[in-house]
Amino acid sequence: MSVDTMSSESDRFRNAMVDLVAADHAAKGLTLRPEVEAALRTVPRELFTPGLPLEQAYANAAVLKKRRGEEAISSVSAPFLIAEMLGQAADALGGLAGCHALEIGSGGYNASLVRELVGPSGSVTTVDIDPEITDRAIACLATAGYDDVTVVCADAEHSIASGRRWDLIIVTAGAWDIPPAWRDQLTDDGVLVVPLRMFGITKSYALRRRGDRLVSESHRQCGFVSVQGDGAHEVRYVDIADGVHLRLDEGQQVDPSVLDGLLARPREEAWAGASLPPRTALIDLNLWLASRLTHEAGEFVVLTAQETAIEAGVVAPSWQFGTPATLHDGTFAYRSALRWTDRRFDLGAYAHGPEAAAAAGRMVEHMRAWVDAGSPAPVLHVLPSHTPDGDLPDGAVLDKRHSRLVLAFTPHEKGTP
Repeated sequence: MSVDTMSSESDRFRNAMVDLVAADHAAKGLTLRPEVEAALRTVPRELFTPGLPLEQAYANAAVLKKRRGEEAISSVSAPFLIAEMLGQAADALGGLAGCHALEIGSGGYNASLVRELVGPSGSVTTVDIDPEITDRAIACLATAGYDDVTVVCADAEHSIASGRRWDLIIVTAGAWDIPPAWRDQLTDDGVLVVPLRMFGITKSYALRRRGDRLVSESHRQCGFVSVQGDGAHEVRYVDIADGVHLRLDEGQQVDPSVLDGLLARPREEAWAGASLPPRTALIDLNLWLASRLTHEAGEFVVLTAQETAIEAGVVAPSWQFGTPATLHDGTFAYRSALRWTDRRFDLGAYAHGPEAAAAAGRMVEHMRAWVDAGSPAPVLHVLPSHTPDGDLPDGAVLDKRHSRLVLAFTPHEKGTP
């Protein structure tokens, strides 16, 4: 195949990928910013996924680059998710032209997109803890013509360059906490875009610096390989049945013996009696449930299930990769799959155990409260760990290693944004 033909094929696959990204945004009620679209149509993604055929390089999915045992520790993120996070950054900063940006978690591809967006008056520094990853990033960036991106091998839990501050820090690895260095390296009005795990649920937040705290301006559902190094936090899983697991991410303590045969007990269910449109942001409901159920008796956990367990009818979760659930005194309850009528849906809960009917009913009461409040989205406040209770904003508090996180839901009239 000639060079011209290869270039033409690359352009064709790249443009098809961006068309899918734009369609995905539209389906979610989002708008793909024109400068982000232009960057996606410019950067040759195949140069950051060497050895893969064009069909895989330009699939609208993550490309796994490195494993440690069974764990994925490096990937080139899915284009739709990259576009959403870059859009969050550009929306928060009013565009990225002229910005100085730090990327945490380097594969090279996202850094090259950011380089396109900041333009000749901006700059991009990308950092990763793994020298194999940074060496590959340097090579790929140079091949693609982005050798003015600074690549650093270091643990980004700590400051990267003494005294240096950035307008934008964008993290492309799943974080459990916000280390002080990320806040301190932002300019006074700078923005941190980070996939952050709370209660075992990950969302990408665009956080604006406000002195010693950060306040969210937008959020998106996402999933990433976990942060490594000093910021790592292990997620624990407990089997509840074959192909069904509980994710424990905030120090929960579960006695495995109470789980034996639990899902084989009769199932009780309850329904909210809601009629909601397809674009309802149910990730916001999940965090509403987490923030409220955590403070009740028992443990708030996250249910995950393999497709085989769902097909066999063992569980029917709202989402196989992360469904809110509770475990208390041998009773297990979780948010169920939706019940559709025409193009509207209702919310429900399933429960097993001695108090199953009551547990399902309690969970549904919280769902009704969220609907009655206008299906609000949370605002996330990130404050230093030493912040006194009296200085916290109203909301559900979650204490991490370095931070006190507060999720604040503001009710609004139904039908308003």
